[in-house]
Amino acid sequence: MPQKPIKLAVLLSGSGTTLLNLLDRISIGKLNAQMSIVIGSRAGLVGIERARGAGLRTEIVERKTFGDCASFSRRVFELVDSADVELVCLAGWLCLLEIPERYRGQTMNIHPSLLPSFGGKGLFGHKVHEAVLAHGCKVSGCTVHFVDDAYDAGPIILQRTCAVEESDTPTMLAHRVFEQEKIAYPQAIELFQQGRLKIEGRCVRIIPA
Repeated sequence: MPQKPIKLAVLLSGSGTTLLNLLDRISIGKLNAQMSIVIGSRAGLVGIERARGAGLRTEIVERKTFGDCASFSRRVFELVDSADVELVCLAGWLCLLEIPERYRGQTMNIHPSLLPSFGGKGLFGHKVHEAVLAHGCKVSGCTVHFVDDAYDAGPIILQRTCAVEESDTPTMLAHRVFEQEKIAYPQAIELFQQGRLKIEGRCVRIIPA
């Protein structure tokens, strides 16, 4: 791995399970990164408390206190700028953002389905797995993608799959998908860190090592 840790900003709106996974990967030497800032979309988030418990810098930007997406996004990225980060990682972040030009191709998200299926506004968390089961899908998984100005619509970096079992509940499927997320997100971050991701229109080409 590169000698210099990549500086990350992590944006979250929930319990911080993805945050904990990244921290765990860092602690065991499987991800050469440091978290420069963790931003929450509202007060009282378990994920923010977990970040504080890990000694990380935390900030809250409440969406409801801003009149529009543009002003909300400006404040979020002002804080990102202040932390001098190289990559922004959405980790259960539920708010639409307008991505500044300087962060296009430097902002990632992970979604618990195989996009473009079961993505978009209102499809997050267990709602995704409920929809997958309701449609009778035989395979599910996760998608890491670059973020643009729409929900779950940016260029796909990588995907990992898992089987959908006939006996699955949304909780059971969520657990199986998250096991793939734990692998996929650190892998995507490392590919970015190595300069191996090249966006070509709607596609992301992974440059061989």
